[in-house]
Amino acid sequence: MRPLRVAVIGGGPGGLYAAALLKRLDPERDVTVWERNAPDDTFGFGVVLSDETLGGIEHADPAVYAALQAEFVRWDDIDVVHRGTRHTSGGHGFAALGRRRLLEILHERCRQLGVDLRFRTEAPPADALAHEYDLVVAADGVHSATRDAHADVFRPRIEEHRCRYIWLAADFAFDAFRFETAETEHGVMQLHGYPYTDGDSTVIVEMREEVWRAAGFADLDVRESVERCAKIFTEALGGRGLRSNNSAWTAFRTVVNEHWSHGNVVLVGDAAHTAHFSIGSGTKLAVEDALALAACLQEQPTTAEALAAYEAERRPVVASTQRAARASLEWFENLGLYLDQPARQFAFNLLTRSRRVTHDNLRLRDPHFTQAVERDFGCPPGTPPMFTPLRLRELTLRNRVVVSPMDMYSAQDGVPGDFHLVHLGARALGGAGLVMTEMVCVSPEGRITPGCAGLYTSEQAEAWRRITDFAHTQAPGTAIGVQLGHSGRKGSTKLMWEGIDEPLPDGNWPLVAASPIPYRPDSQTPHELTEAELADIREQFTAAAWRAARAGFDLLELHCAHGYLLSGFLSPLTNHRTDAYGGSLTNRLRFPLEVFDAVRAVWPGEKPMTVRISATDWADGGTDAADAVEIARAFAAHGADAVDVSTGQVVADEKPAYGRSYQVPFADRIRNETGVPVISVGAISSWDDVNSLILAGRTDLCALARPHLYDPHWTLHAAAEQGYAGPGAAWPKPYEAGSRRPQTGRLDAPKPRLTLGS
Repeated sequence: MRPLRVAVIGGGPGGLYAAALLKRLDPERDVTVWERNAPDDTFGFGVVLSDETLGGIEHADPAVYAALQAEFVRWDDIDVVHRGTRHTSGGHGFAALGRRRLLEILHERCRQLGVDLRFRTEAPPADALAHEYDLVVAADGVHSATRDAHADVFRPRIEEHRCRYIWLAADFAFDAFRFETAETEHGVMQLHGYPYTDGDSTVIVEMREEVWRAAGFADLDVRESVERCAKIFTEALGGRGLRSNNSAWTAFRTVVNEHWSHGNVVLVGDAAHTAHFSIGSGTKLAVEDALALAACLQEQPTTAEALAAYEAERRPVVASTQRAARASLEWFENLGLYLDQPARQFAFNLLTRSRRVTHDNLRLRDPHFTQAVERDFGCPPGTPPMFTPLRLRELTLRNRVVVSPMDMYSAQDGVPGDFHLVHLGARALGGAGLVMTEMVCVSPEGRITPGCAGLYTSEQAEAWRRITDFAHTQAPGTAIGVQLGHSGRKGSTKLMWEGIDEPLPDGNWPLVAASPIPYRPDSQTPHELTEAELADIREQFTAAAWRAARAGFDLLELHCAHGYLLSGFLSPLTNHRTDAYGGSLTNRLRFPLEVFDAVRAVWPGEKPMTVRISATDWADGGTDAADAVEIARAFAAHGADAVDVSTGQVVADEKPAYGRSYQVPFADRIRNETGVPVISVGAISSWDDVNSLILAGRTDLCALARPHLYDPHWTLHAAAEQGYAGPGAAWPKPYEAGSRRPQTGRLDAPKPRLTLGS
């Protein structure tokens, strides 16, 4: 049965639009909105809505859409001002209006439809309303009393971030969306500005908490803060002042709820989720929530089913938006990392910060700007960034794509066979600049599983030589690298598809580690290595490196990640030693650096050597991003030519924050804080991502694993799809006939999923 009596707590855009839609869909409904503020009270100034959101509004309520259309200020450009240089990127398509005017339009529509609007009235508690009404829509904002009252059910997670910001306004209209930085004696500050009427602009001033305090803003009242901000950004404002409207310095809070409904009470908008203002999605999400909720209530037979459908529909959309918002807010939190970039690259980096705007769609929006960034970067004409070469010592990689190390568990007694020849050979033919082996173990006891490959015998070295010879002969221009490692406490387990990380039922070998801590409760407890045993393991790595050189590898990577032996020394969660190899980070680095030095001493001087690290353990008390910077800096000081930045897999109870390119920010920070070249990994799945990350200066190389399992010729196909046929992606002669993308049949776009009528 559809709800006939609806209570809405909160008179913001989400609550008002939900009320209007629900009343419009069923005029017999009794819909009441409680808003504790006056009708013209509002926080902030302008609201930006996307074409996608407006399209949904147009289908659902043409009257509201027409009223909004009449009010919008539209523009296409984004101006990025960096150290006095302004770069403009066009083709972005913004529409904005005043927040107060938006509310007035929604108030008027609600009154036309017969919604009962109760201003200056505190809503009764949601549980009381739930007894009197069929549906309670909690649109009571980021500080939702409804959410707090039922926190045991909604289970909110609220994270406060590191910047302070304040919403202000200027009495003139910017002619573009403007981003500007001010490098002050206290630190970097930033301005976000955009027009919302022909004579008004929203201005947001933001800075790190420590900068805010050092600059004295904590001791200023609002009037003094406004005057100070206007003075700092006087050039951007043309010497004009700023004004406030219930303005206050605040820190952004990310709100995530485990559940969005409780009985007949449902959360919408900021009560359910927040997205950082720098991607302009707060009002957008709230309005889209209202649309989805109304549609689901119309489509589903019961309120309970409708609320479940609403959450199922909206949760993945919101999660994607929140990931983009986090990427954006973290970019601005770490703005200082990028200040020394050339102005045009800085602008490109800013524009692509959230991954919603990418190299490819920016090239469509503003080809002249994108081409200028590419020229500055050094891309030859017609060459995508991913196909520019990179030199490491005497090795020149013809492009920036790496086939990431992937354990195949298919060796016999550590000897790579025909499977490895076909697996690695196919990917060498597939066009990547560098193809990496799986982790190759330095001893029988250093294997993860019985199927792991090794380099501890001459037979193994000869088998690897067969593979490198094939790559060099049949795929000239492709480099092949070896990753050396020791399993440590994560060894003696089943093949992955038989039970990942599960101990062998029989035939186990003893494990060694920095400390006698098992990986899982059912794992074997490792033996804590003595200094004499550490010396033996150094020799095992040295011998394996010598064999790797004889086997013809072009690059060697030392595996210090994912909880294997060397990683186990680096993490405080797995290294509890009290000798010179435990305790401080300097001590925990000691053995991995000793191994690195020993390997570097026998690895040919003209060939590069990299190191893979876990930049975070994703666990309290473990390695974090700041530690990773110091770890990378230490390896670079010892001669590492690049750092391969992965994360996690160090402890079994980790809690990773998965998502598109989720590990890239760690590599980005290392690269831009230390100057060390980096290899980025982690859910980088498209060539557009690779181009964007490379051109923005966030990474030097991108390593992809699963995409190369799906398509061994991923790199060549990426070249074909971009119309590139240069030296960065040369097709093997026998495959040249396949270098053009095959034609496909017509695919008609689906109709909109919901039209609510006229």
